[in-house]
Amino acid sequence: MSHKLLIVEDDEATASYIAKGMGAEGFTVDRAENGRDGLVLAIDGAYDAIVLDRMLPVMDGMAVLAALRAAGVETPVIILSALATPDDRVAGLTAGSDDYLTKPFAFAELLARVRLLLRKRGAGPAVVTMLSCEDLEMDLLSRKVRRAGRLVELQPREFRLLEFLLRHADQVVTRTMLLEGVWDYHFDPGTNVIDVHISRLRRKIDDGTERALLHTVRGAGYRLGAPA
Repeated sequence: MSHKLLIVEDDEATASYIAKGMGAEGFTVDRAENGRDGLVLAIDGAYDAIVLDRMLPVMDGMAVLAALRAAGVETPVIILSALATPDDRVAGLTAGSDDYLTKPFAFAELLARVRLLLRKRGAGPAVVTMLSCEDLEMDLLSRKVRRAGRLVELQPREFRLLEFLLRHADQVVTRTMLLEGVWDYHFDPGTNVIDVHISRLRRKIDDGTERALLHTVRGAGYRLGAPA
């Protein structure tokens, strides 16, 4: 089951970063760029969790949180803030937030905190630890990859690239999707970085096997899966 997440954040780069990451993890994501719009979306309690920036235009995050709690909305809220003193954290938690995460933050930590809140609420999505496609398997905990039982040694970027492809197995993945999802580029750098990494990854997972899994879809992108 997909869980609904509301991101109330006025910084476009931060909001996009969270939304893309959460979307890749299976969440349905809505966004609001100011506190008033965030409150309007959140007031009916339709979300499983809310990521709320503390310093927002129109209506600040603390005011949004106070209004939600006053209206009886008990949706779990994680406050994001550059204010990192103990007093700031205490103020956020006292106002009714369920967690308080300071900027800058690692996406993995935010994801873990959201999942923890959902588990406490009894709505947590299953944590995926294994990805697979045909006889290709990736263990996200041990960070080991095997093809037909054979261990495949990957560099960190190759591992991230393969993880993205596995999460979109049997789908055509465009170059733009790879640039944003694997390299965190929001523009085309005009290099052959994708081609180089795809070529290396293809050699490591397909060479010596009876059939290839990593395919180039001419004019569209790439697809991981059985031959069409």
